[in-house]
Amino acid sequence: MGYRPGDAAYRRVVVALFAAGVTTFALLYSPQAVLPELAADFGMPASATTLSISVTTLAMAVALLVVGPVTERVGRTPIIRASVVVTSLVGIAHSLAPNWPTLLVLRGLQGISLAGMAAVAMAYLREEVAPEAHARATGLYVGGTAIGGMLGRLVVGGVADLAGWRWALAAMGGIGLVCAIVVVLTLPPSRGFERAELSGAQTRAMVRRLLTDRALLALYGVAAVAMGSFIAVFNTVGFRLRDAPYYLSVAAASLVYLSYAPGSLTSAYAGRIADRVGRRPVLPIAFGAFLVGLLMTGATPLWLLMTGMVVFSGAFFAVHSLASGWVVARAQAGGGGIGQASAFYLVAYYAGSSIFGGLAGPVWAGGGWTAVLAFTGALVLIGVGLAWWLTRIPALADPPIEDPGVAAY
Repeated sequence: MGYRPGDAAYRRVVVALFAAGVTTFALLYSPQAVLPELAADFGMPASATTLSISVTTLAMAVALLVVGPVTERVGRTPIIRASVVVTSLVGIAHSLAPNWPTLLVLRGLQGISLAGMAAVAMAYLREEVAPEAHARATGLYVGGTAIGGMLGRLVVGGVADLAGWRWALAAMGGIGLVCAIVVVLTLPPSRGFERAELSGAQTRAMVRRLLTDRALLALYGVAAVAMGSFIAVFNTVGFRLRDAPYYLSVAAASLVYLSYAPGSLTSAYAGRIADRVGRRPVLPIAFGAFLVGLLMTGATPLWLLMTGMVVFSGAFFAVHSLASGWVVARAQAGGGGIGQASAFYLVAYYAGSSIFGGLAGPVWAGGGWTAVLAFTGALVLIGVGLAWWLTRIPALADPPIEDPGVAAY
């Protein structure tokens, strides 16, 4: 039946996955707030420092190809617990990196450890939470990632202003370790997981199905362009705020990451709406808001730029919450393999972050914010097209009566 809202175990699931979401995004993108400081300390051009983000997300994307099949055999909870603990410890080690290559190696290792959490979170929720509460629980998990993304940048930016980037990354690693302990202590063991004992032929058939389904392919594309445009903007907005006409300090520029806060609300709210009316009509609206927020960041007045960042961030987390939940619902309706489907979604998600986020540095260096807007705007428009296409693809099966959200397969 799965855990339901109001159950003590459901609250434990939500708390644990929320804390895991905080840890994941806080540590994944914590260097983003100090990219100018990394450039100065290691003697790197600004366009090269975005590698500290791209290396991690690329390592995640590659590791997910391995972790996805493994989770179908060993279960979800051991991987979640190990992932958040190792990720936090590696995060603390970032502060000790003696040179740029060492920092990049540590960032790559962190990407590998993060892959475990990323690969199984959605599958765990699908298996353990009652169907009618799945989209809501997914929204709360994604809300945790939004809070983590904001917390990571704010803590790192604030501490860096006082004590330098090394102490800042160490502090963030310590906070991540506290969240990891919460996950270990509160996450209920899996009840709905069924170990997959697939032959080689069955595994190939499952992978073929997950890579040829039109809706899943569209959702993988949504993941790539949404995350790519989101990270491209946040990789470069710090340089814009530190430059004319704003000339903000590290701590002041880090306040832009407060725009993550609405993401914890919009992701959960989008999930509740999807539980009632399905994901199909909600995703295009979320993408429309995504585009509006992006265009608003082209304004010069600081208050309008910041308002645009709030709209942009809130819409992104709504898109991600809807698309990630849709993937596992579609995979389950098609015959299973939800852990592998979630892994494929995240491969596209982090590949988009690595490729498009990495390109943001050279785009900024070549044409400033106008070029960044043109680049990311094109990506968002592709996402709008994919969201529209998804409304034209029929569901695989009629959803259970108690789960109206699954009508959005």
